[in-house]
Amino acid sequence: MKRSRFSLQSEEHVLRLPRNSDFKAWKMLRIRSRAFLQPWEPLWSVDDMTERAFRRRVRRVNLDYDAGTSIQLFIFLRQSDTLVGGITIGLIRRGVAQMCMLGYWMGEEYAGKGHMFAALQLVIPFIFDELRLHRIEAACIPTNERSASLLQKAGFSREGLLRRYLRINGVWQDHHLYALLNDENDAKRT
Repeated sequence: MKRSRFSLQSEEHVLRLPRNSDFKAWKMLRIRSRAFLQPWEPLWSVDDMTERAFRRRVRRVNLDYDAGTSIQLFIFLRQSDTLVGGITIGLIRRGVAQMCMLGYWMGEEYAGKGHMFAALQLVIPFIFDELRLHRIEAACIPTNERSASLLQKAGFSREGLLRRYLRINGVWQDHHLYALLNDENDAKRT
């Protein structure tokens, strides 16, 4: 699908690839939400909030999309065109695996209001029906109860513990692995 036209939409939300013109909205949301996000994310680099770094990020997002290895989307409220968060369909693997890994973040003022669950309701069918993948994985730190609850509500099952899986907030953190399989999702939809 042509990059400039790609989006997933519902009555309330639009998910689309980041654009250079999103810099100011992204920067303000991330800065306002920094204390809220930091416990669950890698440490931010010194230049992370610069326009130059954002433009590099957008360039990389576009290259990954074109290569079919990752689709990073910003989540907007449809009526106001307000950026509220982001979701990534990452580590897309083909061949015998046919799977991907989800990652997501939400601005603090929009968290807990159903926006990420709504985004998942757009992304999950896209992954299974359009990308034709077999498995979606997501990982969260065991103490991130809000993320675990979100994944379970969306139909994911906890499969195990990934020891010291990702370096989050400067420390190698254990993560719970969650997964949703295409046939499990089909059974929910019928």
